Amino acid sequence: MFESIINLFFPKVCSGCSSFLLSNENVICTVCRHDIPLTNHHLNPENDAFKKFYGRIPVIHTSALFYFHKKGIVQELIHNLKYKGHEEIGTILGEWYAEDLKTIALLQSVDEIIPVPLHPKKLKQRGYNQVTAFGEGLSSSLNLDYNDSLLIRNVYSKTQSKKNLLGRTEGIETIFDVVFTEKNYNKHFLLIDDVITTGSTLEACSRALMKIPGAKISIVCMAMAQS
Repeated sequence: MFESIINLFFPKVCSGCSSFLLSNENVICTVCRHDIPLTNHHLNPENDAFKKFYGRIPVIHTSALFYFHKKGIVQELIHNLKYKGHEEIGTILGEWYAEDLKTIALLQSVDEIIPVPLHPKKLKQRGYNQVTAFGEGLSSSLNLDYNDSLLIRNVYSKTQSKKNLLGRTEGIETIFDVVFTEKNYNKHFLLIDDVITTGSTLEACSRALMKIPGAKISIVCMAMAQS
């Protein structure tokens, strides 16, 4: 009853379209869940996300849950997660995608989930890493460790979305590093981020992780930009 009263005065809205949520809906309304552009990458090991890294880095698996289109539902979800403090979106998406990822044999050997890190200055400004809740949703559903201290960002840079392709790739290999010990050797790391665009950030993070002897890399993201 108390929750109903709160919802009467402060109704919950969908993070995708801002319509009022029904009592049985959570974060994303049924209409948006139906209309959201799923990639179904988990059904195809040779998907377009995996192909993006051909000849760049040796990845075991790569996939994204949604396709990202400008002014679409996914852009609204990511924007609300990244800039409006709605971390519950990340949790929902992590739990959602985990059900698909459980069916992928190549991911059964994953040891730890590793988020693309923010620089400490950016983390302080924003107050949170937008992929943390996504990673924790995956972690709890897949029963995997979430490790946000292995991979570090040692160079502060402007928001990637505001840079052109040249700006995104120039010097990016020096931005990330790893702090590891022998216990990290020979592990299969699941690297996660919000959106795959050029892939340059994920490539740089993967190269940093590959400094660890015997490291194997897979990549999973909430969305993938599609022209």
